[in-house]
Amino acid sequence: MSATDIVELSVRAAADAIAAGSLSSLELFDAYQARAAADRAAGEAGLNCFTWVAAKAPEDHGGAPLHGVPLAVKDLFCTEGVPSQSGSRILEGYEPPYTATVVSRLSEAGASLLGKTNQDEFAMGSSNENSAFGVVRNPWDRERVPGGSSGGSAAAVAAGLAPWALGTDTGGSIRQPAALCGIVGLKPTYGSVSRYGMIAFASSLDQAGPLTRDVGDAALLLRHMVGRDECDATSLEFPHEIESPTAERLDGVRLGVPEELTGEGIEQGVLEAFTATLDRARELGAEVQAVGLPHAPHALSAYYLIAPAEASSNLARFDGVRYGHRAPGASDLLDMYTRTRHDGFGAEVKRRIMLGTYALSSGYYDAYYGRAQRVRTKVADDFRGAFAEVDFIVTPTSPTVAFRLGERTGDPLAMYLSDFCTVPMSLAGIPAISIPCGLSEGLPVGLQIAGPAFSENRLLDVAHGLEQAIGFDGSAARV
Repeated sequence: MSATDIVELSVRAAADAIAAGSLSSLELFDAYQARAAADRAAGEAGLNCFTWVAAKAPEDHGGAPLHGVPLAVKDLFCTEGVPSQSGSRILEGYEPPYTATVVSRLSEAGASLLGKTNQDEFAMGSSNENSAFGVVRNPWDRERVPGGSSGGSAAAVAAGLAPWALGTDTGGSIRQPAALCGIVGLKPTYGSVSRYGMIAFASSLDQAGPLTRDVGDAALLLRHMVGRDECDATSLEFPHEIESPTAERLDGVRLGVPEELTGEGIEQGVLEAFTATLDRARELGAEVQAVGLPHAPHALSAYYLIAPAEASSNLARFDGVRYGHRAPGASDLLDMYTRTRHDGFGAEVKRRIMLGTYALSSGYYDAYYGRAQRVRTKVADDFRGAFAEVDFIVTPTSPTVAFRLGERTGDPLAMYLSDFCTVPMSLAGIPAISIPCGLSEGLPVGLQIAGPAFSENRLLDVAHGLEQAIGFDGSAARV
């Protein structure tokens, strides 16, 4: 089997071929390692998806369920002895003494670490232009962004540099880049996947999830990620095993379309692809109806108070004392803190730390952070009410297709609006998946499907049924 043929295999097909003896795990790893290493060597002349690539395959996995399939991992997951920098100069070259629980679980299931993927610094961004290690480019059009903050993971999967990848989603950082790169991205129910070993951005929102080329692979990766972890007090025992999706029809499935997330601000081409997908869902037997999420338009404002406030607390640990960068030439401790953070943090991280610190300051806490938390409760209540009427909520994933590099870097508000459709689900802690549903201007459009907490199996089934009917071809993005 040629390297080109190998790269076109789904993970499930590759694992089956290894089990059958027609492909070896070493052949599979070498095919992807060569592609990932070439992109890494090219730097920003390539896609710049990776910050580190493994030199060789690990030892044989002895028939483990994932059969040594290579896995790309977002750079904010701690991996023992491997650079884990979260896209920031303040952690440049940092090699943790331990490995994140989710990475360990996947390794035990037989996944092989292929490399660490580029990202927006500390997961703060929607375009992957905030990384200290250079921008990531979209494989569909190298002059456009791949989305963020998991842009390196999404672009690597879309381009065939990795068969699948781990990302994290705080306000849309798996789903939005998945949409812009034409792949599948799933944010699981909050707490279903351990956060231990993830370099934190906003602890009440961060959640790890899969980025894959199809829904079946997303289910397979998720199956080995979920579960209670004693190292993470917020983690939960998943109530059932994640199953392989098989649905071909959507008979009796009730899909709700919220006007608040499908109207003003959505590009015409995105709306046309979304509407065509709703028609396809009806043909498969689904019932499509309007549903109300009255507080959803306020979710973005609440998010950009809650997330920066938690970031202000989480990033206080990066002070130049225990690990990471320490600025030279400081006259005293305060000067060392100041110089280290000035040199180590990028502009977007500084902006959010300042915003979060202000929101938590004396006299402003209740007016800003407290009020944002009350809005969060209202958003979650809206979803509970909606799920009494419908089974799933459907929206476009991103209001636009991939925008041009540099187009929004000078306008933070325009950048933040990229997450308008994804943030409400994050505030509510519910699962949501993005699948490609068509093209607009030759660029991918994503469909977002959200369900109640722990509805991942049904969610994956619905996504699989639509995926089969849509028949999206992502091969144009392969490099």
